[in-house]
Amino acid sequence: MSGSFGLEGVIVTTSKISSIIDGVLSYRGYNIDDLFFKSSFEEVIYLLFYGLLPSKEDFEKFKKLLYKEFFLLDGFLDFLKRLPLKTSFMSGLRTIFSYLGNCDSEEDDINFLSLQEKIAGIYAKIVSSVTSYFRIRKGLEVLKPKEDLNFTANFLTMLGLAYDDVAVFILDKIFILHADHELNASTFAARVTASTLTDVYSSLVSALATLKGTIHGGANEQVMNLLEEIKTVDRVEEVISLKLKNKEKIAGFGHRVYKDGNDPRVKHLKNMVYELAKHKNDFFYYDMLLAIEKEVYRKKGLKPNIDFYTAAIYSYLGIPKCLFTPFFAVSRAVGWLAHILEQYSNNRLIRPRAEYIGPTNLTYLPFTQR
Repeated sequence: MSGSFGLEGVIVTTSKISSIIDGVLSYRGYNIDDLFFKSSFEEVIYLLFYGLLPSKEDFEKFKKLLYKEFFLLDGFLDFLKRLPLKTSFMSGLRTIFSYLGNCDSEEDDINFLSLQEKIAGIYAKIVSSVTSYFRIRKGLEVLKPKEDLNFTANFLTMLGLAYDDVAVFILDKIFILHADHELNASTFAARVTASTLTDVYSSLVSALATLKGTIHGGANEQVMNLLEEIKTVDRVEEVISLKLKNKEKIAGFGHRVYKDGNDPRVKHLKNMVYELAKHKNDFFYYDMLLAIEKEVYRKKGLKPNIDFYTAAIYSYLGIPKCLFTPFFAVSRAVGWLAHILEQYSNNRLIRPRAEYIGPTNLTYLPFTQR
């Protein structure tokens, strides 16, 4: 086949948002390691939305804007209560993203300047939709944010999850690492949709539907399923060997971009799992992850990706498994919105070709001759 299967290695557009060059991930030119150690998720949101780090004054205004836009109208909450509980969280969230567009009287205005002014509000409503929907599915009252808390603490507060300073710090760092990743599958879906000059909410629905897949955003849940299946460290070799024999994919391993396997985000996540294990005095997940990593590398030469250690972090923090992929969506929605905006700013319809490999020169035969 002369084409590139799955568009691997094919350049389809230009971007100023994030880059992966020689294995180094950067947001707007800032190395992810630098942002991880020195920045906050709120600041990274600003950076990805507006292309530069904020002044102190602009940063304070931005935080107040996010807080203000967290609040949902009663009519929106009534809609959330009518969603069927039998659907998965991500399926419900897909419907909610679409409904957000119905609540925006300027849904079809895709002018770059107009959208840049309201992008923070759209993002805040996404976040509140996730927290409110979680509470409603549990039969609990919707909780309001608190003005004196940062984004991550408010997110946990609105979910009603117990947390401490360690949890806030670690989750904030996870959100930074997940915020964008060049043309990953969901971001590409968002840009393809935006390139047709449809509305921003339709592009967000495309992105979320793509993230829902088990080999994209849903992979972190699959990692936790693997840990639950293995149960103990002494079963790692047996279970992994059996899965590889059956040609099953081991969740949390391999990456289409980092060919040497050295995803620059993984080292931070691995360290956080260790620090959490120490903090909780519980090395169960950490020890099992190390054993799995060693076994998969020994047998397949594959190294872990961002999903592998994220699942254990969420579990150590007491986050329900149904929220693993929605947490990914909350962080990656920042990148989606930034890419949608960039697509509108210099649009060209994304329309690739496929190499045809089917039969040719067939002759049509009537029913009597088939």
